[in-house]
Order: sequence, then structure tokens, then C-alpha cells
Amino acid sequence: MKPLKLGIAYHGNRLLNHAREDLNDIIKHNFNTVVHMFSHNDMVRGKTAMKDLFQMTLDMGLELWVDNWGIGGTPGDPSHFLCYHPEAHQYTSDGEVRPINVCFNHESFVSFTKEWIDTVYEYGGRKIFWDEPSLVSADDKFSCACPLCQKLFEEKYGRKMPAAPDKDTVDFQMWTVKNYFEIVTSYARAKGMENIVCVMPGKKHGICLETAGVLGEIETIDNIGTDPYWVGGPTGTEVYKYVYESTKKCLEVCDTYKKDHNLWIQGYGERRGFEEDVVYAAQAAYDAGARNIFVWGFRGCEANWYKANRPDISWRTVGDAMQRVLDSERNRVIEEARKLVK
Repeated sequence: MKPLKLGIAYHGNRLLNHAREDLNDIIKHNFNTVVHMFSHNDMVRGKTAMKDLFQMTLDMGLELWVDNWGIGGTPGDPSHFLCYHPEAHQYTSDGEVRPINVCFNHESFVSFTKEWIDTVYEYGGRKIFWDEPSLVSADDKFSCACPLCQKLFEEKYGRKMPAAPDKDTVDFQMWTVKNYFEIVTSYARAKGMENIVCVMPGKKHGICLETAGVLGEIETIDNIGTDPYWVGGPTGTEVYKYVYESTKKCLEVCDTYKKDHNLWIQGYGERRGFEEDVVYAAQAAYDAGARNIFVWGFRGCEANWYKANRPDISWRTVGDAMQRVLDSERNRVIEEARKLVK
């Protein structure tokens, strides 16, 4: 039986004295795992601080996951990589350049990703969190349709890439995602690292929970998850239902492909008076069978524009949610133990 894993995303601070206080606060809020953002900017400007932050996290007994935050663009920071390789921009099929997103098919980006992996390993990271790989998937356009992708598409399908999406363009998107992750996760696995990926539930991002099987087929991916956030959507019992059903779908994918799972709870953007929704969501994930439950992010993401309306109250409620999940797990284990001695 694997232990319950409760994790929190941490970003917005690189001051080590402050980070120590934050990590202690994270422990007090019942978390045992921290997901640290590690951007291109962190590689360039924050080398010493990030290495020390990773080590501090491990020394405090917390499990460390390292997020590929924005190295290829959204989600996360705009891609600094594109300053050096403007030819690697992602394009939509109507000819529009996606200004901060990288094409997964460019060899220069694959090489840079390997460099990023090397740095994560050097700094002590052994678990990589591949965060929400994103392409455009709309009724009237898709990505990537850059010159390189158009050339690859024509070689693969024997015709020019169309402007409107069809079966072949969807297939090409899945091939693009799979090809990139086969290369980079194999590289990480060869170093003894674990590969964890999270996909969004919605279809508009090219790769989503519905199409996550393309990642499940990759032997060097260990863990597949999703993040059923409900920003501006349901509340109360409807939040519970939405997260429960999304968790079940995620676990079905993981069971099919024999992968571990990760399930994310919205801990940001909470409207005033609706902070309790995080309690219902976390319990729903647990009740549906998730045992690796994560929250985005620390203190209601108050360092970001999408912060909770009341970060202090949001953070307190997140701690309550994790305590409830922890109590549920303890009760479950105790009940199982009692059955053994009757």
C-alpha cells in the first residue's frame, strides 16, 4: 500500500530564508510533497538559489517534484527559449504565430529540454512534473502548423496540411506530443528520474484527459494526472460531483496503462465566500480513489494575478481540506487493520 501523497505547488519566491518559513508552513498545512517551478529564468539567474531550495526541501523531509514551468511557453512563463530560437515558434493553422509557445518538433527545443533535465538532475531533482502540454485544438484551427510541421505533415500523409482541422491533423498533433515525450522522458529515465505528466480535462488544448492514452503508451512515463479546476463554474455539491467524475476518468486511464496518478485541486482564484469548495473537491478526489492529491498552489497563489480573493482564508481552508483527507485515510487504514484482528 502506497502512502498518501499530499502536494502543493510553490512559486513566486526565491529567497531562501523566506522559503524555509514557507516550507514549515506547508508542513503545518498537512502537505508532504512540494512541486517547485523551475523555469528557463531560474536556470540562468537563480542557479545557486534553486539548487539550495531543492536541497532544503529534501532536507526538511518533503518529497520534491520539479515542474517544467514555461520552458516551452504556457502554461507558465513565456518561453525565453524563443529569444534564442525564434524559428521554433508554434503556429496555428490560420498562420498566426503563438508568441510564447514552442513547437515540440524542433530539434533545438528537444536539445534544450535535455539541458533542462540535466540541470534538474544536477540540482537534486529526481521527479519531473511535465505540466499541461498544450497545443491549440479548435473547430476552425489547430497547432502546430509552423513550416517544419507542415513539411513533416506532408511527408507523413502525402498531402499538404489543411487550414481546418480534420482526422489527420488530430493524428498529427498526437504524434507530435508522443514523439517529443518519448524522447525527453527516455532521456530522463536513463538518469534514473521519474516522469510525471498532467493534462487538462478540456479538449481545446490538443492533448487532454480524453486523449491521454497517447501518453499512456509511452513506457517511460510513470504517472498521468489531470486538474479539474472549476474557476467561475460550479460550487458546493456540483464541485464535488465534477471533481469526483474527473478523478474516476483519470484513474481509468491510469489503470488501463498501468500508471500511477496525480490529481490537482484548485487552490487559487476562489471567490469571496466560496473557499469551502476546496474541501469538497479534495474529499471528492479521495472518495473517487485518488491517493496522490495536489493543490495549486501555495497561499492561494497570491503571488499571481489569478490569486484567491482572500489568500489567508483560502490557505487556512486548504489546510483544513488536507486534514480531512488525511483523517479519511487514517480511518480507512484503521478499519482495514481492525478487520485483520477480528
